[in-house]
Amino acid sequence: MPPSSARERPLPLTTADGRASLAARYVEQLDNDTIAFWLSSPHFVDREHGGFRCALGRQGELLDTDKGMWQQARTTWTFAALYNRLERRSLWLELAEHGMDFIDKYGFDASGQRMFFRVTEQGRPLVQRRYVYTEVFTAMASAELARATSDQRRADDAIRLYELCRHYITTPGLLPAKTDPQTRSWRALAVPMILMNCAQVLRENLGERQPFTTHIDEYIEQIARNHVNDELETVLESVGTDGTPQLAHFDGRITCPGHSLEAAWFILHEFSARPEMGDLRDLGLKIVDWMWRSGWDEKFGGILYYRDALNLPVQEYWQDMKFWWVHNEASLATLLAYLTTGDTRYAANHSSVEMWTERHFHDTDHGEWFGYLHRDGRVSVDLKGNLWKAPYHLPRMQLLSSHYLQNLSPPNKRSPK
Repeated sequence: MPPSSARERPLPLTTADGRASLAARYVEQLDNDTIAFWLSSPHFVDREHGGFRCALGRQGELLDTDKGMWQQARTTWTFAALYNRLERRSLWLELAEHGMDFIDKYGFDASGQRMFFRVTEQGRPLVQRRYVYTEVFTAMASAELARATSDQRRADDAIRLYELCRHYITTPGLLPAKTDPQTRSWRALAVPMILMNCAQVLRENLGERQPFTTHIDEYIEQIARNHVNDELETVLESVGTDGTPQLAHFDGRITCPGHSLEAAWFILHEFSARPEMGDLRDLGLKIVDWMWRSGWDEKFGGILYYRDALNLPVQEYWQDMKFWWVHNEASLATLLAYLTTGDTRYAANHSSVEMWTERHFHDTDHGEWFGYLHRDGRVSVDLKGNLWKAPYHLPRMQLLSSHYLQNLSPPNKRSPK
């Protein structure tokens, strides 16, 4: 047990001074630790071929020269967002334009309708996946850059890509199915979730140039109807196309607490923009409650990667590892849950995840975070970037957390009835 003075000390989120201090700490870590790590590496910004090399080791050494195109888009978004939302530094804008130039040159196939997932250092195509996530993140990066530069062409690019993604996802047969659709067909949480976030980013940067709010409501309704399962009190990653749970299969039982918490904060973010929509708050909080309960590791701390909806064994071998991005999303979800309710349970959850990540993920010697830990918090691999990890989830969490702390205040707690 902690000493009495520690038990009585207010949680950082529960006082105005604590929230202000936390906001300042996020900005300091973002600027002087996270972004500083990437910019200190001579390999990160590729001045010869364009774009960014994100596969970096613990001290910024180069591990792989290939470039994930969605990482180019995510990194471009990050620097444009820093310019728009934190400080208008010329370097950040220059890097955002640098990333988008590489995407313009090498991101699209000959049709101009699909993007590559991975290319060589020089931009030659390597992999084109059946998903449209690269297109989604490029739309978000284009919208953020359009705001930074007042470039109408970038705004048009963002709208075109967003509409293209909607077209591919809503038109049967355009994207290859994961399984033979004549035998079994799936509906994935990731689809309405990422389109919701894309529409939010485009609306924030471009205004209501499309019926973004109507689309966002459609995506949230799809999540609530098909994936939020009240009987099991969980969020299913994959269900049948009609929303029916497929519990006889590993894929049908899988839940990813970090992914669901990310969806929850997207929904709570929407509530913060439209506070009259109390049903959005209720849905977001329900997801936070369920996924914290199932995901928080009571033995070692931190958020487990996968769980089974029926508490059966999980097929994926990394199911009990701790991934960096999961904890970024948990931090944002619990932060917004507290700021929209004033409930100290969420402040305590936020404090728990923040303390655990600082103790285990943060590399105090070289900056940034390790990406992958064993269940007990030991570092599994000490790289800082790869095809999946780039300057996106962590700086986004730090940037948006500071924004929410400076612009949202928890409601006054009601007296108990």
